[in-house]
Amino acid sequence: MRHVIALDVGGTGMKAALVGADGELLHQARRPTGRERGPDAVVEGIVGFAAELHAYGAEHLGRPAVAAGVAVPGIVDETRGVAAYSANLGWRDVPLRDLLAERLGRPVALGHDVRTGGLAEGRIGAGRGADRFLFVPLGTGIAGAIGIDGRVEAGAHGFAGEIGHIVVRPGGLSCPCGQRGCLERYASAAAVSQAWAAACGDAQADAADCAKAVSSGDVAAQAVWQEAVDALADGLVTALTLLDPDTLIVGGGLAEAGDTLFAPLREAVRRRVTFQKLPSIVPAALGDTAGCLGAGLLAWDLLDPSTTPRR
Repeated sequence: MRHVIALDVGGTGMKAALVGADGELLHQARRPTGRERGPDAVVEGIVGFAAELHAYGAEHLGRPAVAAGVAVPGIVDETRGVAAYSANLGWRDVPLRDLLAERLGRPVALGHDVRTGGLAEGRIGAGRGADRFLFVPLGTGIAGAIGIDGRVEAGAHGFAGEIGHIVVRPGGLSCPCGQRGCLERYASAAAVSQAWAAACGDAQADAADCAKAVSSGDVAAQAVWQEAVDALADGLVTALTLLDPDTLIVGGGLAEAGDTLFAPLREAVRRRVTFQKLPSIVPAALGDTAGCLGAGLLAWDLLDPSTTPRR
């Protein structure tokens, strides 16, 4: 069966799949990234994992993969196929595309993890059918992917979509990026966890605990939650003012709260818009498979770019 290798590399774990031409996940596997062993070992682990998947496909699917796609965190130069920088993985200017292509003997596409997940959500997930969408995963931080006609915009320098560093509270909390008052310091899962732990006095409490407390009517939790929702709405309205998307897709750990997040968020955004057109605000559909599916799409695009939207 004709298929591609798809790898989604995270700070702690790697998710992988063999993906058919119709997007079917033919085989899935996971393993630790192994960053504690150093950046060179992480690269070797990625290359070795891809080689194992290549061999698996040849043995169990009747033929080896025809291409590979890899999504990695940090700053990614997709044109040159270079993982330029990742604080979590400790690497700089790693020519990952060339290393994988040499090992596999197949064409390889390299992409940014959030943009790759957004590509999958836009083409085959919650944004399917939308000409313009914005994908915003709410995790440890907040990032974004700008979808245009089935592709995801990287920007001139690979920084497009960094909505987490829109300043929503001028002069507010300091951010590792060097600014103060960034969106992700107020509305990420990590920010909600920190605020709720301080409010309830339990250092182990997290955003999921806060969401449960909101649902049960806890007034303190509702105050923490509303502060995050208001900050998020401020950031999203700034983004939709600039981008005018059809669909706003919200994913990541915080989105798992369901209507506890989406009901007040939709209302908060609605209250803030004036002349702007209100987009559909929907939960992401693909969960933690989005990165792998997107990496698979990148690989298929390499093989026949004439039949897929331009990236």
